[in-house]
Amino acid sequence: MLKELLKPEIQELINSRNWYELKDILSTWPAPEIVELFNDVEKTDRVILFRALPREISAEVFSYLESDQKDTFLHELTDQETRNLLSDLTPDDRTELLEELPGKVTLRLLSLLDPEDLKEARELLGYPEDSIGRRMTPDFVAVRSYWTVRKALHHIRKFGQDSETINRIYVTDKSGKLIDDVKLRSIILAEEDTLISDLIDFNVVSVSAFDDQEDAAKILEKYDLIALPVVDSMGVLVGIVTFDDVMDIAEEENTEDFQKIGAVNPVEQSYLSASVYKLWTKRIPWLIALLFANFLTVQAIEHFNWIYLKVVILSIFPTMLIGTAGNSGTQSATLIIRSIAVEGLDFNKWFVVLKKELIVGLLLGLTLGIIAFFRAFMNDDPAHKIAIIVSISMIVMVLWANLVGGLLPLILTKFKFDPAVISSPFMATLIDFTGIIIYFNLAIFILGL
Repeated sequence: MLKELLKPEIQELINSRNWYELKDILSTWPAPEIVELFNDVEKTDRVILFRALPREISAEVFSYLESDQKDTFLHELTDQETRNLLSDLTPDDRTELLEELPGKVTLRLLSLLDPEDLKEARELLGYPEDSIGRRMTPDFVAVRSYWTVRKALHHIRKFGQDSETINRIYVTDKSGKLIDDVKLRSIILAEEDTLISDLIDFNVVSVSAFDDQEDAAKILEKYDLIALPVVDSMGVLVGIVTFDDVMDIAEEENTEDFQKIGAVNPVEQSYLSASVYKLWTKRIPWLIALLFANFLTVQAIEHFNWIYLKVVILSIFPTMLIGTAGNSGTQSATLIIRSIAVEGLDFNKWFVVLKKELIVGLLLGLTLGIIAFFRAFMNDDPAHKIAIIVSISMIVMVLWANLVGGLLPLILTKFKFDPAVISSPFMATLIDFTGIIIYFNLAIFILGL
């Protein structure tokens, strides 16, 4: 990679204070490569490197940095350098920066914005947290439906340079309400005297600025769009959200879901940049909750402890049984949670899920139960009875785990809870508790205890 090949040369230029040549080299680098270089040089050299960047590149590089790195740069830069940087950031990147920094830092940055940027920032920050209004950019090109193609092209040439994308041109009425969108190609290929209204089909897809950002990301992906228009409560076009923003949203949501599935409160920064204290605070609440949940399993084992004293061999198999059932339940929960997130699966399909998990759980249980039977049969007398207990327990526990893993996320979705909280540890804890009860009650029944 570039940074590996040129890092010694870059370091030499820094040491020799050759800023002109340093600026000349870095101006040819892609922004992600420069960010990787930042991560490899000494902390004191990062600000020097950043200051050496051409102004048109520095804002793009800044948008790729982690939040703690951004905070460091903002403390090192002068007010004028910070003002230039904020002015060069796209509105959506600027909003993301302002909402992730500490309050005092945000207030300082707002004071450095010019009146127009300040008004824009306050409008975007005024939308609810995690709404698409926070992610949209007001930099778009819109034309009136009653304009001619000639006038529309003149308008596009005049304002298109500052737009995030001009692949699609948005059509509004006199009050700014969104009517439709038109491909730029359609406008270019049309006769100049053609009215824009003759090119539209009233088939535009849009979202409300107050919609959840994850929902907007799904819509953009569903319709395979490069950009999605965002309207206010009156239908007025107020911004667009582009594909690159949606990629960031999808990455954030997937990361958050993975963390929840692992019983970790979402960490809003990278692992390497997160402090030990922050990692502790994000993990300990879940671990304490799971510890108390495991008290139920301990209580169940204690309740059936007398059976161990009568038939010691029964103590060999609970770990194998509840571990296998827990794995099966986690598989079902993962498939359903992913289907909810990607395919829009909801509670209305609960009966379909029930039938599938019932059949799949039974097949899995029978397969694993046969294997468990032969493993248990290898023990001494009464091997046949113990093998039957272990085999039936495996079938019942795997079937139960599949049903719980398949239906519980749907039930949570029905009541507006996040299904990702049905994480592997909680699923395993639930199966541990119920599995112990199933196993020992079967033992009592079959052995006549």
